[in-house]
Amino acid sequence: MANQDLSPRHPNLNHLNNVIAIGGGHGLGRLLSSLSFLKERLTGIVATTDNGGSTGRIRTQHGGIAWGDLRNCLTQITVKPTVASALFEYRFGGNGELSGHNLGNLILKALEDMNIRPLESLNLVRDLLHVRVGLMPMSEQPVHLASHLCSGKTIIGEVSIDALDELPTSLSLMPQVSATPEVLEKLAQAELIILGPGSFFTSILPTLLIPEVMHTIKNSQAKVLYIDNLAPEHGIVSELSLSDRINWIERQIGHKRLNGVITAAEEQEVLVPHLTVLRTELRAEDVHYRHDRQKLSKAIDEIIAQL
Repeated sequence: MANQDLSPRHPNLNHLNNVIAIGGGHGLGRLLSSLSFLKERLTGIVATTDNGGSTGRIRTQHGGIAWGDLRNCLTQITVKPTVASALFEYRFGGNGELSGHNLGNLILKALEDMNIRPLESLNLVRDLLHVRVGLMPMSEQPVHLASHLCSGKTIIGEVSIDALDELPTSLSLMPQVSATPEVLEKLAQAELIILGPGSFFTSILPTLLIPEVMHTIKNSQAKVLYIDNLAPEHGIVSELSLSDRINWIERQIGHKRLNGVITAAEEQEVLVPHLTVLRTELRAEDVHYRHDRQKLSKAIDEIIAQL
């Protein structure tokens, strides 16, 4: 659930009128929750390439965009628990066809099948849940993530990419899709763009693979900040060092376009001349790999003054 209004403790953030956060489900939701005191001044742009779990089953059987990460973010930035929010997060049990499906995913898919724009569907649910933070899909067109290996082989789908035993040489979207128009408008007006935390290949990079997004960030006057994970990811992506991840990001948005990095206190020192790196204690007390909301918002506020 979102934090209480903490804005008086964050003077640098509180002076910003347009903050954009890019990522996927759990990590992005945590970040949006930690900055929820910004309300309408904060917008999350969410990857829509997931093909696992309930989302993957819906996409396989009925097509459409991936709703799971969007739903996850909505849940994390809901201010007060209500019957509506509980229904939206309800997951079916048992062994039937609905087993494992999340009711929120099914509601969002139903709205999509009624030919309602995905962005309008999200706004409808935001109103229902009294969410003031903005939320947008990176694209309103169905798309999958693809990885390209040095052998020339292409692997399609996030689930398969997570299971790779070698690092890809590059990633792409299949098919190539256009960005949600409002996403480009928000990015063009942004003062701060935050990437992460979250799964590097499957949550953070997909949005950056859309050409219009890449060009808009390159040409933006916004400061760009990357928030690193607190624990190694599962799978082949764990072989990437922090410097490697920085290089992957700058391959997309441009050399020296990244301005700052926030990482765990125990992370080895990163020497990148054009980057401001803040190494600080960020862990939540209950789950060691999860960012503490207040520590995270404090760290972001601190690094803004140095960018």
